[in-house]
Amino acid sequence: MEHLVLIDGHHLMYRAYWAIPRTLKTKSGEQTNAVFGVASMLLTILQREQPDALLFCFDAGEETFRHVEHTEYKAGRAETPDDFYTQIPVIHELIDAFGLQHLADKRFEADDLLGVYARLAEKQGARVTIVTGDRDAFQLATDRIQIAIPHKGYQAAEYLGPAEILAKYGVRPDQICSYKGLVGDSSDNLPGVKGIGPKTAAELLQKYDTLTGVYAHLPEIKESVRTKLEHDHEQAFFCERMATLVCDTEPGIPLDEVMLKDLPANAVFDFFRAKEFTLLMKRFQSLVGSPFGQKIFQTSDIILPVEEKAEEQKQMALF
Repeated sequence: MEHLVLIDGHHLMYRAYWAIPRTLKTKSGEQTNAVFGVASMLLTILQREQPDALLFCFDAGEETFRHVEHTEYKAGRAETPDDFYTQIPVIHELIDAFGLQHLADKRFEADDLLGVYARLAEKQGARVTIVTGDRDAFQLATDRIQIAIPHKGYQAAEYLGPAEILAKYGVRPDQICSYKGLVGDSSDNLPGVKGIGPKTAAELLQKYDTLTGVYAHLPEIKESVRTKLEHDHEQAFFCERMATLVCDTEPGIPLDEVMLKDLPANAVFDFFRAKEFTLLMKRFQSLVGSPFGQKIFQTSDIILPVEEKAEEQKQMALF
């Protein structure tokens, strides 16, 4: 294995759902905007990253150890419409059509699973690209592990390694959990230390290295900041622990089973045809015919339809 791509499935689905207008439907009326968006990004990821291994990781629900320990974990997030959830099984069908592996575990979040496989692949000497928009994953960045945040679909992905994270947040990847212990994370409903913002948190960690180090040097910290730290002492360490990914569990799928080899091109084409993704059919044929595509897909004679859907062309202009 040389290059493993790990995809945060929920992030990709959510991003696709809100990026592609909900008017995209099949002739029979089936809504497909999230499915189309994920399919489009997946084609771009394969073409751009050219990995020899790939795995989708999904959240399995709201029963992880974090939800058990913190009943308000991620509470307050805006409700997602039902037509998002009805497309999730179809997106799983899409991934299966590509012959790609995907997994979820009720005990852990997708981020934990990303960490498990990133660390395993890194130990084997592979390069790893993690496709996600979740800042928790920043703690995984190393010289061999980079985070890719999708922008404009995946046309303008933002790549973050240790140097980029340090430049953007003022802390190293291994300080991210301490950083979140101080500033919190509103998306996960973790408050951190009330009144401590990103700039102060970065300055404290640059000087004292860890959250433990910050609290070990309280007498040295100016009173206005020290008072806040003292007041939310337990909360700070709790938020740090909630932000720390669990990367030492056994992988649900052996690492060698996520290699890309002999993927079923015909199955992908059949799925796109069934969902009337005519423009994606052309893009897929181009991918299969490329040197990279020929390495990972089974050879297949694909006949493309003549006409493209005007609605699909409109959505692609936006994505």
